Amino acid sequence: MARLMKPPVEPGTASGIASDIAPGWMPDLSTTGGPRYLAIVEALEQAIRTGVLRPGERLPTQRDLARHLGIDLTTVTRAYGLARDGGLIEGVGKLGSFVRNSAGHAMGAATEESGMIVPPQPAFGLLGEAMRTGLTRLLRAGGGSPLLQYQPAEGSVQDRRQAAMAFTARGLPTGPDQVVLTAGGQNGLQGIVATVLARGDRLCLGRSAYPGMLSTARRQGLRLVPLGQDAGGIDPDAVRAAAEAGARALYVVPTNDNPTTATLDVERRHALVAIARRYDMLLIEDDAYGLLPARPLPPLAALAPERTWHIASVAKIISPVLRVAHVRVPDGVDPGPLARATQETAVMPPPINAALVTSWLRDGSFERLVAAVRAEGVARQRIAARHLAGFDAAAHAEGYHLWLAMPRGVDPVMLAGRVGPVGLSIVAGQAFASDPRDPARAVRLSIGGAMDHGQLDRAFAWLAASLRGEEGTARGGGLRGKGDKATARQA
Repeated sequence: MARLMKPPVEPGTASGIASDIAPGWMPDLSTTGGPRYLAIVEALEQAIRTGVLRPGERLPTQRDLARHLGIDLTTVTRAYGLARDGGLIEGVGKLGSFVRNSAGHAMGAATEESGMIVPPQPAFGLLGEAMRTGLTRLLRAGGGSPLLQYQPAEGSVQDRRQAAMAFTARGLPTGPDQVVLTAGGQNGLQGIVATVLARGDRLCLGRSAYPGMLSTARRQGLRLVPLGQDAGGIDPDAVRAAAEAGARALYVVPTNDNPTTATLDVERRHALVAIARRYDMLLIEDDAYGLLPARPLPPLAALAPERTWHIASVAKIISPVLRVAHVRVPDGVDPGPLARATQETAVMPPPINAALVTSWLRDGSFERLVAAVRAEGVARQRIAARHLAGFDAAAHAEGYHLWLAMPRGVDPVMLAGRVGPVGLSIVAGQAFASDPRDPARAVRLSIGGAMDHGQLDRAFAWLAASLRGEEGTARGGGLRGKGDKATARQA
C-alpha cells in the first residue's frame, strides 16, 4: 500500500523529535478502494507496522501529500486528523507531523489484546492498590510458606469454604465439598466437558457462542447443535426441539452473553430449567458476568442445583490476571473426577491468586472492585452510544462488550482489520459461529482494557467513520440494548 522513495535517516534526539525529513514516503492509493482519507490512514499504519516509517520520523506536509496524490487538501487533513486521534502520528506546530514515538508499541498492544474481552481498569488505581495490600498481607502471615507450595487439585479447604459461603449468599446453598477451584473459567470448562460428556454427545449452544467452549467441544469430539437466538438469548423452543432429538447438555452464558450480550430473564431461565428436567439434560452455566450487574439475576444453578455445573470466574469481573474460578458441582455429585480432570491441564489453581480472591471476599474488597469495574463499564457504554447511534448495536448497560450487526455492504472481517489497529478489541462474527457455514454478520467489540476515555472516544469515532464511509462519524443517541429495562433501548 505504500512505497519508499528514499531510505529514511536515523532520527535525531533533540527534544525527543527527529530532525530528519522523510518526504520520499508517499502512499500508493492506486490499488485501494473506499474513501481516500481512510486509505491514507491504512497506508500510514502499514508503513509504521512494517518499519518503513519509524517512530520520530517526519511525514510529508499535508500540502505536499495532497499535491502528490492529486487530491483535495481537506482529504489529507482529515486523514492526518484520524491518524493523530488513533495514536499513530502527532503534530508539532510549524515543525509538521511526526510518527509518534509510542506508535509501534500501541499497535503491538492492540494486536496482542485482539480477540480478548478485558475488564476496564477501575478508576483511582483501586485494583493495583488492592493487589499490593492484599498480597503483602498474605505473604507476611506466617511467612507466606503455605502459599508457596503445591496445593490440592481442588483448591485449599479455606478457599473452597469461602467460595461456598459466597454461593450460599447468592441464594445457592453450597458446601465446601461441592466446590472445585480451577485455574480460570476455561480450565473449568475443559474439566467439566471431559468429566460429563463423551465423544459423539450432542451439546446445545447458541448460534454465536464463546470460542473457548467451541474449541473445547470440538476437541472432545462433541456434536454441536446451534440454537436460535433472539434479543432475550437462547430460544427455549429450540432447546426443547434439540432435547427431543437427544441432546445431552446445554451450554449457556446466562447474563451478558459472550458475544451477543443477551441476558436471559427470569421467565426464560425457569423455562430452560423445566426443559432440562423433563428431558434429563445437563446444564453447563458459564456465569462469567453474573455478578457484574448491580442487581444480579438468580443463576440457573439456584433453580436446578441437581443438574447444573456452575462456573463463577474472576477474570471477566475484576481482572484476567487472576486465573481463578469457583466451580460448583451439582448436588450429590462427587467433585473428585472434575478435580482430576482440571489437574491434568493446570496441576492446581494458582495458590496466591486463589488466596487473594478469598481474602477479598472476606473483607469486602471483592464487591468494591466489581462495583468499580461496573461503574467504568457504564461510563464506557455511554461513549460508545454517542457514536453508534443509528447502527444495530446490542450491549448490556453494566457490561463492556458490544455485538454490532454489519450495515449492508460492510464486511465484518475487513472492518476488524481496519479498526483493530486503533486499539479497539474487535472480532468478526465467524470466530463465534457454532456452524462455520453460518456465521453472523456482526462483530464483537470489547471496550475494556487500559484505554482511557479520550482514546476510546477517538477509536469509536474512527469505527463510525469506517461504518459510514464518506458520511462521517455517528453522533448522539443510544444503543439497542438487552437486559435492564430501566435504560431505554440499552442494557
